[in-house]
Amino acid sequence: MESFTPFTSLVGGIIIGIAALILLFCVRKIAGVSGIIGGLFPIVRRDAAWRVTFLAGLILGGTVLSQVYPKSIELELTYSTLALTLAGLLVGFGSRLGGGCTSGHGICGLGRLSSRSMIAVLTFMTTGIITAVIVGRFFGGAI
Repeated sequence: MESFTPFTSLVGGIIIGIAALILLFCVRKIAGVSGIIGGLFPIVRRDAAWRVTFLAGLILGGTVLSQVYPKSIELELTYSTLALTLAGLLVGFGSRLGGGCTSGHGICGLGRLSSRSMIAVLTFMTTGIITAVIVGRFFGGAI
């Protein structure tokens, strides 16, 4: 973790927390990104506006950040495209199986002191760490 910066990490966490609070207080919805995206299919008119606005804000925020601070999005991938694709599919499957994603359980659920979210976070952190170690150690990151 040579690029860890406590200050920018703290600021990023505060911004994420504020965004989750705004969504909770203004729309009365939890900022679980997989649920927000999943709720768009099929589109329900009365429910789509806030979902599209939230997702557009995520995209716009990333775009603005990449223009203002390009170093923030520099990535060096150490895993194969197949490994990353498989990981993404497994995360999607896991978020459906667990009834929520890392943002829903990890940010909003833990913030509300939900025991269900605590169990979910412990489960996906543990399985994520084990999986990353196995893929990295036994497959060299290339599946």
